[in-house]
Amino acid sequence: MAAVETLDDSPRNHSGAQRRLGPGGEARDYIGPVNALATWRSVARTNLIAVAAFSVVVNLLMLTLPIYLFQISDRVLTSRSFETLLMLSALALAFIGILSIVDILRRQVLGRLATKMEAVLGGAVLASSINNARAGEGGTIQAIRSLHQVRGFISSPIMLLLMDAPLSPLYFGVIFLVHRDLGWIAVVSGLVLALIALINQKATSERLSEAGLHAAEADAAAESLARNSQVINAMGMLSESILHWGRRQAPALTVQSQALDRNFWISGASKFVRLVAQITILGTGAYLALHAEITGGMMIAASIIAGRALQPLEGLIEGWRSCVQARSAYARVKQAVESFQRETPKLRLPRPKGRLSVDRVLYLPPGSKEPVLNGVSLELAPGEALAIVGPSGSGKSTLARILVGCLVPTAGKVRLDGTELRNWDRRQFGEYSGYLPQEVELFPGTIKQNICRMRDDLPDESIYEAATLSGIHDMVCQFKQGYETVLDRSGGPLSGGQKQRIALARAFFGNPSFVVLDEPNSNLDAAGEQALTETLQRAKRRGVTAVVVTLRPALLNSVDKVLILRAGRAEAFGSPSEVLHRLVRSPARVGGDEPEQPQRIESSGG
Repeated sequence: MAAVETLDDSPRNHSGAQRRLGPGGEARDYIGPVNALATWRSVARTNLIAVAAFSVVVNLLMLTLPIYLFQISDRVLTSRSFETLLMLSALALAFIGILSIVDILRRQVLGRLATKMEAVLGGAVLASSINNARAGEGGTIQAIRSLHQVRGFISSPIMLLLMDAPLSPLYFGVIFLVHRDLGWIAVVSGLVLALIALINQKATSERLSEAGLHAAEADAAAESLARNSQVINAMGMLSESILHWGRRQAPALTVQSQALDRNFWISGASKFVRLVAQITILGTGAYLALHAEITGGMMIAASIIAGRALQPLEGLIEGWRSCVQARSAYARVKQAVESFQRETPKLRLPRPKGRLSVDRVLYLPPGSKEPVLNGVSLELAPGEALAIVGPSGSGKSTLARILVGCLVPTAGKVRLDGTELRNWDRRQFGEYSGYLPQEVELFPGTIKQNICRMRDDLPDESIYEAATLSGIHDMVCQFKQGYETVLDRSGGPLSGGQKQRIALARAFFGNPSFVVLDEPNSNLDAAGEQALTETLQRAKRRGVTAVVVTLRPALLNSVDKVLILRAGRAEAFGSPSEVLHRLVRSPARVGGDEPEQPQRIESSGG
């Protein structure tokens, strides 16, 4: 029985990583569902309180300039005192210096808060995106982009306006101290701007949300085209691809343009209101000064303070689009994190022996009413090998992804050693299983890192063991840098067959109890296919339960059972001698002889 992993006392980092003790006592990082939102809210609350305090100081010190002008007009010019001017100027420069320092500090706090947000929520958002992709949902990149968008908004000038807007009544109160009539002019102007802001929200929010949905579809189309860039370039499909993307991008641009047009007109109206308010205050102040109710300096100071009071409101109207987009992005981030946190920690189970049970599995793709798999059942004893065959679109690859938990079945149960896959701890299940997908993707990094699944807590002997088991050690040693050969995003400098063999070694890394190989010989030459056959035989001797999706007869001689899928249903399941006659033109010979050549069935889709 494998030793149960336990948590040590080291603190979790912001991304949700914690330290586990492995079977050998070694420490390892483990990404688990921690309460990232609660951590973020605590961090945000503390920092925003600090920013609010800094904003109060900044807005109080912003009165320095109008008060300085007022004192020069009413005190220095009348007394003609150079000493008074010098003292006032020195005080004003000191306050302006303090204002600048405090403003820099609050910007730094917001900038660091934005960074902390990504540090706290980034791991959970990425994990949720990967889990959603496993469940057949979309938005793998969208959630990460939303996180970046919110981070940029927090450190943007719009965020400062949001902090300054609640302090506008402070300026209105100061204007009332100058004169009641001027105060009412400022308050009425502020109410008009608030009304304009409400109109702006009603007029643009719905269209901006609609534009965001269209833009997400266009981004998804662009990502799909980028993944197929080699096909597009090879077959001259560039123009058609751009048109395909443009059909999805055009509605986003149209709706966004309509929303922006409304926002521009409303923003212009808000600026008009602010300038009219300042002119009205100047004119009214001049009238009051003529009647000796206020001084000329008070008139100028009131106009400047009114402009400062109305500026945040006007700025929020102009930046309303950013506020709406940031709010929608934060909602997506919050949803992603909450989805990840709903995963409860699972009990650490003993190492599985490899007994696999599939009970009436049904799978309906999202948005579809036609099942890809319909009532598939099978049983495998520990150490048995199963070949899944069938025509294109029969559900072979879908079943393979379900067997390793990459997809969640709509109905039915998949059990490993009697425990449903959904009840296995995902990391523990991954340590005891291996998977080679139909479309092989290697990670940017060295061959060594790809084989060991990017882990650094296991000795090099485990990497060598996986390489020798899969028969790739000699192939890797032929590279100039051997296991330290660096691979790029596309897997270069490896060929398609070499990438498939590296991925095969990755599947067998860590001595798994259960492996699923989806067409592992699709890119292999004769030597590679022979090495694959020998790998399966070595794995069988070790008691590894193997499921192989294949269309070539060579591997059928290395399996204990065969499952034939047609239209998502299990047409036959049993030993090769019992069921392979369904795939050949004439019945297979019985008595241990090699069956006749099966019909070649299309390999894509599945």
